[in-house]
Amino acid sequence: MIQSVHFDATEKLEQFIRHKVGKLEQYFDGIIGAEITLRLDKSETLENKIAEVALDIPGSNLFAKKQNKTFEEAVDLSCEALRKQLAKRKEKMNGI
Repeated sequence: MIQSVHFDATEKLEQFIRHKVGKLEQYFDGIIGAEITLRLDKSETLENKIAEVALDIPGSNLFAKKQNKTFEEAVDLSCEALRKQLAKRKEKMNGI
């Protein structure tokens, strides 16, 4: 589910997010769902786009929140952080 706070995300942005988050499934098979929240920070800086991505996986939830100049970059950074979390989770589950 993609939620944009106080603005409407474009279809292109939503497709980009679905694609990026969907790619996380290649690192971990058991992803149940994902919640993405997009919001604008009230700061005066250019890096005022915030993306929060919460993944629901068996046994727990993983979360990443990143801020950047564009929503695409913020989502990209969030997905990269989640990819690392998923890799660690998979290692733990496999007993490595």
